Amino acid sequence: MKRSEINAALLRATETLERWHWSLPAWGYWTAADFTSHPEASAYLRAHQLGWDVTDFGSNRFAECGLVLFCLRNGIVDIRGERTYAEKLLFVGEGQVTPTHRHAAKMEDIINRAGGDLVIEFAATDADGNVLTEDVTVPVDGLPHRLAAWEPLILQPGQSVTIRTGLYHRFYGRKGGGPVLVGEVSQVNDDNSDNFFLEPIARFAAIEEDEPPLRPLWNEGVS
Repeated sequence: MKRSEINAALLRATETLERWHWSLPAWGYWTAADFTSHPEASAYLRAHQLGWDVTDFGSNRFAECGLVLFCLRNGIVDIRGERTYAEKLLFVGEGQVTPTHRHAAKMEDIINRAGGDLVIEFAATDADGNVLTEDVTVPVDGLPHRLAAWEPLILQPGQSVTIRTGLYHRFYGRKGGGPVLVGEVSQVNDDNSDNFFLEPIARFAAIEEDEPPLRPLWNEGVS
């Protein structure tokens, strides 16, 4: 993925936040120079996986298969006294798919905060992670909702769904509805170890440096 694509995606995400009147912490707007001049804060942010994350999942087709995220708060797994919860904002494009994956440790709520409709598809798994064809039941705004395997669930702005651990899911913005601002509230999150994709793909993008970064991504580190 080219750095210019990442920069453009970050600009669009910032415009989305402005449109829907969301504000980020000050470090959400930091440049590489800002991170360098705040080494203690930078180390904390990296250790907690806080900040921007832009990925094409190794597809080289970001508009069709990709995601922009901003992690607002998070703990560190198995560290006493750390937060046991996390919160993210997800910027989902119209027709832009986040590939099928599951989490072994994390339960999460996915919330359509604003914009178009968010489409999510689910499939249950057995103890070994094999996909099952049976129906699944997920809480939508707290109320049980039964779906066939891979049947699309459409979340309109304001609606949310709880995704239990081990449940495969993929999501995308409904075509014709525009981009979606999505919230995620979950148990403590570790993106290095708790994403299990149905197909072998990369969680983070390989970056081609064709221009300077607008903002560093949390998984890059800043020297």
